[in-house]
Amino acid sequence: MKAVRSITVCLAALAVLGAAPGRAGQTGVSIRDGAFLINGEATMKGRSWRGHPVEGLLPNARMVQGIFDDMNPATRGRWAYPDTGTWDPERNTTEFIRAMADWRRHGLLAFTLNLQGGSPQGYSKEQPWENSAFDAEGGLRKPYLDRLERVLDAADELGMVVILGYFYFGQDERLKDEAAVIRAVDGATDWVIAKGYRHVLVEINNECNVRYDHAILKPQRVDELIKRVQERSARAGRRLAVSTSYGGGTVPGPNVVACADFLLLHGNGVAGPEALRALVKKTREVEGYRGQPVVINEDDHFDFEKDSNHFTAATGAGASWGYFDYRMKGEPFEEGYQSVPVDWSTGSERKKGFFRLLSEMSGETP
Repeated sequence: MKAVRSITVCLAALAVLGAAPGRAGQTGVSIRDGAFLINGEATMKGRSWRGHPVEGLLPNARMVQGIFDDMNPATRGRWAYPDTGTWDPERNTTEFIRAMADWRRHGLLAFTLNLQGGSPQGYSKEQPWENSAFDAEGGLRKPYLDRLERVLDAADELGMVVILGYFYFGQDERLKDEAAVIRAVDGATDWVIAKGYRHVLVEINNECNVRYDHAILKPQRVDELIKRVQERSARAGRRLAVSTSYGGGTVPGPNVVACADFLLLHGNGVAGPEALRALVKKTREVEGYRGQPVVINEDDHFDFEKDSNHFTAATGAGASWGYFDYRMKGEPFEEGYQSVPVDWSTGSERKKGFFRLLSEMSGETP
């Protein structure tokens, strides 16, 4: 316990995380008193929605496939665009960037992007495809970084925050051992710092308690990597805010709560708005909690036309909510933001429902 308290005190001493000066005109995200700030000002400052204050929240969406590719020739053909019959990673990123301004006009302040993506089928048991910005030794792959840089630069210009995930279960085994995982963490962190990005929050891995091969990416040890990124970035002169997420309905462990700068929850599998509110409450009761913001950055519950849904429940509980949408069986190309190939527009009825509600909450009128 003494070691945990020491870490907590050390991290709490950093009053505003990520607030070091950067390049002129650049977007910066920081955390102060449990609230998110963009360029030094609380998000949605002074605003309330449906009787609940929303200042300091970070409405977000899961857009993890923005730099997707598949290096397995046996599965690459699965992701062919319906109009061309082929897969094209550069087209994917270009169309992603083209859609970002529309997301922002509706009030979207952040999105999750992952260096190993997510399931391009929405949900998958097996993942024979290879989508990873890391090689087997943990080195960074330049084509992925080039696409990532384009996305981060566009987000920077739009004043948007990027929750950058490093690892995804089903792809982490592409790294041969723990040393490669550590090398990947260090390389990705150094790259973000070297580029001078100040609008990036780090998510070590998506759902740390789900099917990871490497022990250091599992719940009992993932805090080692959270602290590693915090300390490495601080030594480089700009401390990054870092966390990890858990599978749907899981309360974060005390070891993560004690060191993470913000807490990431997933609402998948949570049975209704009341259960989601209870999940947020339980998270704030975990030993080591010290007022960090709670962010749901994956939730596949919709019902946007109803007065009570997961979006409104999270907001009422003072937690930021994140929209996760995938193309369900039999649905057309226009649906979903995780299923590859992706239509990144806001055109489907489900997407319109989310963005209408988001616009209402944020006060942004596209």
